[in-house]
Amino acid sequence: MEELTKKKKAIRITLVIAVFAIFICVIYFLLRFTGLWESINSVNKIRDLIISFGFYGRLGFVIIQFLQVTFLPIPSTITTLAGVLIYGPLQAGFLSLSGILLGSTFAFWLGKKFGRKLVAYMVGEKSCEKWVKYLSNAKYTFFIMMLLPIFPDDVLCLVAGLTNMSWAFFIFTNLISRPIGIFTTAYLGSGMIIPYHGWGLIVWGFILLVAGVSIYLSIKYKEKIENFINKIFSKKDKKSSKNKEKI
Repeated sequence: MEELTKKKKAIRITLVIAVFAIFICVIYFLLRFTGLWESINSVNKIRDLIISFGFYGRLGFVIIQFLQVTFLPIPSTITTLAGVLIYGPLQAGFLSLSGILLGSTFAFWLGKKFGRKLVAYMVGEKSCEKWVKYLSNAKYTFFIMMLLPIFPDDVLCLVAGLTNMSWAFFIFTNLISRPIGIFTTAYLGSGMIIPYHGWGLIVWGFILLVAGVSIYLSIKYKEKIENFINKIFSKKDKKSSKNKEKI
């Protein structure tokens, strides 16, 4: 009986993966066939695509932000800045936040509902195994990783669904981390805080230099940074679990 149940579960998971694979392929070919794929590979092209939606532009923008978290391999920086060009940093920030939070929640649900096989199919087996290991050892690592730009937020949301992370902690983390990244991108990209002329050019030059060095160091010492974060929060989780046992 138990063996039969396992077979049914395996068949169900296989069917789900097949459906998602077909769904992703259909989206890809539709984008190719309609020419939309060529319209989503730069800020200006995404801006033109959103404008083409007319009255439904805002809804279309939210859907694009949702899809870039779940199915489309587009950096959120590009889609957010495209929205900023049309709606300004404040409105684009809130619209982006709506789509990205919905996409993140859906990604977490996919991991919870359909398990490792689907997530491994979507992000790759090695990537899945790597991030599951980190998030399983210390859930607070997820909070730090979502705040830092060197980690793949969208992948982390999917993988987090495979751990024992609660919905409350996941939503809390996203409500804190997502607005910080989105509104920073929106306002810095808009040029409202730092202009793209005069003294602003000097500041931007300095920011780009610091960003370049930071990215280089982040990539070079990525494993050490990950291990350091993991050690800190795994110790905290162990202490908290010991305290609970004493109580």
